Amino acid sequence: MHKPVTKAVFPVAGMGTRFLPATKAMPKEMLPIVDKPLIQYAVEEARDAGIEEIIFVTGRGKTVLLDHFDHSFELEQILEFHGKEEALSQVQDVLSKPGQISSTRQQQPLGLGHAVWCARHFIADEAFAVLLADDLIMAKPGCLKQMMSAYSQTGGNIVASEEVPAEQTNRYGILDVVEDDGLLARAKGLVEKPESSQAPSNLCIIGRYILQPEVFYHLGKQEQGAGGEIQLTDALAKTIDTIPFHGLRFEGRRFDCGSKLGFLEAQIAFALARDDLSDGTRQILKKYK
Repeated sequence: MHKPVTKAVFPVAGMGTRFLPATKAMPKEMLPIVDKPLIQYAVEEARDAGIEEIIFVTGRGKTVLLDHFDHSFELEQILEFHGKEEALSQVQDVLSKPGQISSTRQQQPLGLGHAVWCARHFIADEAFAVLLADDLIMAKPGCLKQMMSAYSQTGGNIVASEEVPAEQTNRYGILDVVEDDGLLARAKGLVEKPESSQAPSNLCIIGRYILQPEVFYHLGKQEQGAGGEIQLTDALAKTIDTIPFHGLRFEGRRFDCGSKLGFLEAQIAFALARDDLSDGTRQILKKYK
């Protein structure tokens, strides 16, 4: 029987330098897509997949992110007093039950692997999910829920994957595929950010993971990889001989909101998907053809 997955780690300690000056005083994860911050989309995706405990790995200046998922008594009282029931519901829907959200600090920017390792005491010996809010995914059911369904069959480690152009393999962790049925690809190895000439495939890892706790042993060695950082991909590669590893081609659209163009595209796509905004958005876009 596969270990149940009820905890999710959200690495949110990054500085967001690509979005300066907007992120000088505001976490990049709080940048809104239409009217909801990036981190809320990711947390809602996790909850929809059955996640019960949220662990934020934060850094300096990230307290506003935690506040977003807490009560704002004054705001709630004002909305209730003025009868703004829809707005009040939107504010309260964000809330978690007591004890369901925890946080820890990543005190040095040593990479994604290090950020995940910082959450080890919250996870202990359980399987867990990792979600990167920069990768915003429009999907029904949500990407993590699709992964949970696949995990119930495969167990082991599983990541969300998609194919990228050969010239972009140096931006991602790439799977060395041994079996592929068009939906699930079993990997015999992983390579972090290879140049196209060294890439074993063009099937990349994006920011959704279901992982076994054994990865913490390898992360704990604090070995530096690509870019001088502690890479999650490198630690996962060392578990492949003993733990099955699969990439799932999820159904949906990913928006790289760590880039400005990806962020802008997400704004447009999510606005077009809303009944209250789609017509107006199309009219605006026509002005710029």
